[in-house]
Amino acid sequence: MSTGELLSIEPHELEFPFELKKQISCRMQLTNKTNNHVAFKVKTTNPKKYCVRPNTGVVLPHATCEVVVTMQSQKEAPPDMQCKDKFLLQSAVASPGATPKDITPELFNKESGNQVEECKLKVNYVAPKQPPSPVREGSQEGSSPRASISENGTTNTTDSVAVPRAYAAESYDKPPETRALIAKLTEEKNSAVQQSNRLQQELELLRREVSKSRGGIPIIYVILIGLLGIVLGYLVK
Repeated sequence: MSTGELLSIEPHELEFPFELKKQISCRMQLTNKTNNHVAFKVKTTNPKKYCVRPNTGVVLPHATCEVVVTMQSQKEAPPDMQCKDKFLLQSAVASPGATPKDITPELFNKESGNQVEECKLKVNYVAPKQPPSPVREGSQEGSSPRASISENGTTNTTDSVAVPRAYAAESYDKPPETRALIAKLTEEKNSAVQQSNRLQQELELLRREVSKSRGGIPIIYVILIGLLGIVLGYLVK
């Protein structure tokens, strides 16, 4: 925090989480420490690169004003992510009841006898915050993917059925023979689920072909559907 006799400024350095081709904003809090109206004005060494809202204003006695500094999208990063841009915030005592329309350049002229303060602010580029990587519950390393058919006929791929978390944690307390048997049964179960899903996919495709046919149903389709139904019934058991 930068503190003067008129305004306290927070933060005292502007930090931008730099990203290429993206507008980035930084906020400042200006707090009036006096019983007077205090006018302020924000300047920068690179006015084409930044947008300041508001760049001038009046802070009421013991009140706070927020200033938003927006950096325009940049096409390339500076060397070593170092920024040489600077900001200058000027503040001066204004007349009671003053508004932003009453602010003139002469108000910030020290030679006119006005009480003027100046605060220089540096600009720093920081790495943007990375969102935490999502971790799916119950996922197991080495699990096989399975395919399913959505309502529109497209094929979606998801992970196979995983062993419940409580069950997986509990299995570590069992003898090696039991853990091996559980792992084998789990593998066979996943294989059966994959086979069932493939058969369901083929069955759905056959149904679509039959629905498109204008004539009678070919006998081969009837036989295949019957066989698939028997296999599916066996797998479900």
